[in-house]
Amino acid sequence: MKTSNLTIQPVVFGASAALIVLFVVLSFLYTQEMGETFDSAQAAFATYAGWFYIISVNVFLIFVVSLLFSRYGRIRLGGQDAQPEFTTRGWLAMLFSAGMGIGLVFWAVAEPVYHFAAPPQGLAGETVEAAKRAMTITLFHWGFHAWAIYAVVGLSLAFFAYNRGLPLTVRSAFYPILGERIYGPIGHAIDIMAVVATMFGLATSLGLGAQQVNAGLGVLLGVEQGVNVQIVIIAVVTLIALVSVLNGLDGGVRRLSELNMGLAALLMIFVFLLGPTLFILNSVVQNFGGYLRELIELSTWTESYGNTQWQHSWTIFYWAWWIAWSPFVGMFIARISRGRTIREFVTAVLLVPALITAVWMTVFGGSALHEELFGGGGITEVVREDYALALFALLERYPGMMITSGVAVVVIVSFFVTSSDSGSLVVDAITSGGAENSPVIQRVFWVTAEGVVAAALLVAGGLDALQAGSVLTGLPFAVVLLVMCYSLRRGLHQEWRELRDAGKAPTQEFLWQGGRLSRLTKGDDND
Repeated sequence: MKTSNLTIQPVVFGASAALIVLFVVLSFLYTQEMGETFDSAQAAFATYAGWFYIISVNVFLIFVVSLLFSRYGRIRLGGQDAQPEFTTRGWLAMLFSAGMGIGLVFWAVAEPVYHFAAPPQGLAGETVEAAKRAMTITLFHWGFHAWAIYAVVGLSLAFFAYNRGLPLTVRSAFYPILGERIYGPIGHAIDIMAVVATMFGLATSLGLGAQQVNAGLGVLLGVEQGVNVQIVIIAVVTLIALVSVLNGLDGGVRRLSELNMGLAALLMIFVFLLGPTLFILNSVVQNFGGYLRELIELSTWTESYGNTQWQHSWTIFYWAWWIAWSPFVGMFIARISRGRTIREFVTAVLLVPALITAVWMTVFGGSALHEELFGGGGITEVVREDYALALFALLERYPGMMITSGVAVVVIVSFFVTSSDSGSLVVDAITSGGAENSPVIQRVFWVTAEGVVAAALLVAGGLDALQAGSVLTGLPFAVVLLVMCYSLRRGLHQEWRELRDAGKAPTQEFLWQGGRLSRLTKGDDND
């Protein structure tokens, strides 16, 4: 197997940069036309390809779960003797904050309240049934399917880089299918698609983050809300991200990840203790149970009999957003996951964030719904006016609103910076053929480009353009991920055969003894 480092990829860098620059120029020169183009393209993609998104994310989830329980789960990334580079706490903090940080803060109140007021599937709004359905749908959008997408990419990149000696870049995941052709035009095309998808997925999050920071500054300081202010916010945060990314993965990204996770936890504990604590505790159990109970139904619902458009702006947008984010998050968690077994990797990436997300959404979204059902209400009207104000509308209900809103703004900014610098490191790695130490000027370019693309989308249409950008770039990359699943399966099978032939493959036998299932493990000295 060829193990070239591919440290120079002028074709990938040049083509990706040219496409990004072209988009930015067109967005600023033809703002109205680009906005209309985004609207029509998103509607067409969601209408005619929505079914494809839904099938794809179900395939990803089934594939990842199958690996969790398969014999391949005992394969260790980096070899059977590899040791983890980061502590489990630092590892989980980095993968979680990079995976969903800004979105969780932005939508934690806004999405459940929106579904409560205007539920799909014919339910009456602003009722107890609508509240339960709102939380189920919210957990569905942020649960197992999203993290299964990340797991597919992260596991593929980590396996082929650390176990098969290939560069840590997206094209390497297709070696079992393409062989040496990954170093040619087909490989270039795969990496270019990954860069473009990542840039638009990141820009969506950065745009949402800028809107919410703007809303928070409006609450705290009376700053006017508008695109110009949000562009300034993006510029300031981009500068902060630039400093962080120049400090590298351990010096910048890890410390920021642990900081924002700590602050987010404090904010969540505050709302939990001062909010409807008993209601939240009960709701965590019921919400997660409802999510598991309705998982199959929601996973296969396509609005075919209702002839409605609700999914276009919600489920399809989310699936496309996660797919567009997957090269970024996948490569990032691949870089920090050497030494983990596949079973450990899948368990952490799939289950832990989903459980934490369920708690987070229930604390914030559940508290808001409790206020609407049993309190003074008023949050629904705020959500209808501006999603970005939803979190601050909830915090107004509790003491110390100025302090907690300030903490919320800091949390958003820290997630903002973490996403930006993590994304730029990943895009830089793709355009450098997996090299970890690329020229500084190249890293500076990608950090800046992320901010500029986010600004361009805001100028071209705000939230609608941000959603459209993810939907449009996510569709072609969904096809790439489906092929990636097949390729990874072939690679794992080859790895298992080699371990078996070398007498190192762990085997398991399950026996029913004394009324319980016991496991006998053979040939596994490393797990």
